[in-house]
Amino acid sequence: MLSCGIVGLPLCGKSTVFNVITRAGAEVKPYAGGKTDPNRAVVSVPDPRFDRLVSVYAPKKETPASVEFVDLAGLSRGASQGAGLGNAFLSFVENADALIHVVRAFENGDVPHPLDAIDPLRDWQTVEMELIFRDLAVIENRLSRLAAKKKLQPGEEQERPLLETCQAHLMEERPLRDLKLAEDERALLRGFAFVTLKPELVVVNVDDSQTGPDVPGLADLEKLGAERGFEVIRVYGSMEMEMAELPEEDQAAFMADLAIDEPGRERLIAAAYRLLGLISFFTVGPDEVRAWTLREGARAVDAAGTIHSDLARGFIRAEIVHYDDFAAHDWSKAKLRDKGLLRLEGRDCPVRDGDIIEIRFNV
Repeated sequence: MLSCGIVGLPLCGKSTVFNVITRAGAEVKPYAGGKTDPNRAVVSVPDPRFDRLVSVYAPKKETPASVEFVDLAGLSRGASQGAGLGNAFLSFVENADALIHVVRAFENGDVPHPLDAIDPLRDWQTVEMELIFRDLAVIENRLSRLAAKKKLQPGEEQERPLLETCQAHLMEERPLRDLKLAEDERALLRGFAFVTLKPELVVVNVDDSQTGPDVPGLADLEKLGAERGFEVIRVYGSMEMEMAELPEEDQAAFMADLAIDEPGRERLIAAAYRLLGLISFFTVGPDEVRAWTLREGARAVDAAGTIHSDLARGFIRAEIVHYDDFAAHDWSKAKLRDKGLLRLEGRDCPVRDGDIIEIRFNV
């Protein structure tokens, strides 16, 4: 299962955001604790399409798509040199598939900022530089080993110039996710687990007094996100964590007061799913309605293998209809056949987000 690691400076509200997303009730401390073990939770991905299919089929079992969130220890300045919990923190970041970077915009006299002043852009840059330093150290170590060799293997001959390109990019204080890489180059780099190559979502943690556009530093961070291609989401961390414990009607009242159309939890999970490059396809029937997770760009045979390896091995055809077409034709396969919307496709047919698939196979 793919996971999102929640990162940020100490006291930025990472555990609060983790609780907003997961409703896991992780301990939230008003100080920078020394805990290194991360909080983990697997959460269901909110999807109105899945909910509607469940209501149509009333199955014995319902299984939504899911994703894991990991609340990592706070990253201190100098972590790339082992300061604070640096080494433990960075080892956990290596294992995450994507990063949710929480930056603090809220004021709280009882919880002083570790850098003395609220500045979301500076905080983002502080953590980003520690991750860049970590990747530079990995590259420098590998290039030193390659330089010590009398003769390079064929793969290593390709690796060295690519690492030098990555090194030059990082030296410009730019993360590797900003570097255009071909798929074969990404494959060469995969074993290094570069942390700045991981996709990133930035979450600005605000309080309920910051409902307007004039949140300190937010505009600068959003401008940078637009330039660099990362998404910035504002979340009322502490308020939404408390709100999750209220009855639905009270939650709706709170959301109206804050001018929120969608709970932060649902926005964050949906954004994390996009960040990981995932789509959902469905299998349906009276026994089970299930949402399955695939990488964007996957094929019908990949969908079959996700369900069971035997289906991929014995793949014949995939019967596919898109959710939108199914809903528009009263959930009737007969109507879909009449309209030519129920398709039989081969193994290389691309799967779209929202496809409903039945695999025909023979093993």
